[in-house]
Amino acid sequence: MLIFISDFLLIKLAFIVTRKIGYGYTLSNEQFISFFLIFSLAWIIAGFYYKIYRVVYRVDPSGSVKSIGFNLLSSFGVHSLLMFLILNLFRVYEVSIEFIGYVYLLSGILIFGSRLFYKLVLKYFEVSAFNFRKVVIVGATRSGKSLHQFFSSYPVAGYQFKGFFDDQTEDSQVDEQLIIGKLDDLKEFCKSESIDEIYFAMPLSHQELLKDISRFADDNFIYFRMAPDFGTVIPENCNVFLINSSIPILTTRRDPLGISLNASLKRVFDIVFSSAVILIIFPFVLPLIALAIKMESRGPIFFKQLRPGRKNKLFECYKFRTMYVNNNTELQATKNDSRITRVGKILRKTNLDELPQFFNVLLGSMSVVGPRPNMISQLEEYSKTIELYKVRHFVTPGITGYAQVNGFRGETREHELMRKRVEYDVRYMENWSMALDLKIIFLTVWNMMKGEKNAY
Repeated sequence: MLIFISDFLLIKLAFIVTRKIGYGYTLSNEQFISFFLIFSLAWIIAGFYYKIYRVVYRVDPSGSVKSIGFNLLSSFGVHSLLMFLILNLFRVYEVSIEFIGYVYLLSGILIFGSRLFYKLVLKYFEVSAFNFRKVVIVGATRSGKSLHQFFSSYPVAGYQFKGFFDDQTEDSQVDEQLIIGKLDDLKEFCKSESIDEIYFAMPLSHQELLKDISRFADDNFIYFRMAPDFGTVIPENCNVFLINSSIPILTTRRDPLGISLNASLKRVFDIVFSSAVILIIFPFVLPLIALAIKMESRGPIFFKQLRPGRKNKLFECYKFRTMYVNNNTELQATKNDSRITRVGKILRKTNLDELPQFFNVLLGSMSVVGPRPNMISQLEEYSKTIELYKVRHFVTPGITGYAQVNGFRGETREHELMRKRVEYDVRYMENWSMALDLKIIFLTVWNMMKGEKNAY
């Protein structure tokens, strides 16, 4: 989040400095502010696409500068493409090449410099060792293995792992070389090595052992932490969250959109985004598409079809009509489908047939991003044969989705194709973030411009 805010402020500084040196005065104050906001939003989209906001704690001295430069340069490349399209499509801003050039130059220098500074700070914390804490883990269990992986992956966090202690080495979940002693060796080792923290990673059924180690830790000023191993009691992919900051709740699946704040944030974004599309794009696009549809074939401009939405609740899904009027609306479109009109082929290829679904988004029956709503017949068929098919209906369906930008769109004649689509939909649900939504939107627009072979 700090890096995100830092980029925003640095771009703002680049704009201010560029204007101070004599460029950008062709823009009014209102245009200057709105252009800065559009420029910043485009940078955020490009940045999320190239994952420049992903915090990497492990410092790689040999390759960090090169990777920073490459990722930032790639982001600026995508960003310049987005800005070129915005400036040429809308023609609202009259900006000079010099103004754009200085903004990019200053933004690049400032952002690249801030990343180097950030890396140097991380490097200092990693090598200074002033905050290192010596830790041991009691129990070579699944939980202990996860702890060790964390300590090894994030050295800058200050953990200096010393070893495992366990009596049972046959069923160990970790490399036996990491087990440096039996449980009876723990106390003497902690004293001789000045251990700072003990992590208890055995089942909670070992009550006497837990109490004994806890008392020992208190007597020797060692912090005692518990990361109990639940073994086969709960699934391996179980997740934990807290209610009222103190009550741990276990779930069998990650569900970020099950959190009210996340769901509200996504809904606000949907309302703002769909309203912008309806107010800005529809007045220009709707008359042209409507005229083209009417000139080629008889029938309505819009096509409405009941689709299962969140929790399988049916809703009317809107699209531009892309087929001749027929009675086979529950039959999925196929390659060279004779029902599709010439205008319809273009609309489907460019995803423009789905523009009316922004009204569904505004009404709340759909989201901008989410699992694509299948037909009722597909729900009835695949819910019987694909284990996780119904899970995708935990969330609101979307105009575009994670499966679609990963190549799984169009006809699903083969059962495996639908299974892979469901797999990506569930993966999206379990890893949702606003960054992921923005990435999917960007990839959708990119695919629209270059065309998709599976769109028909």
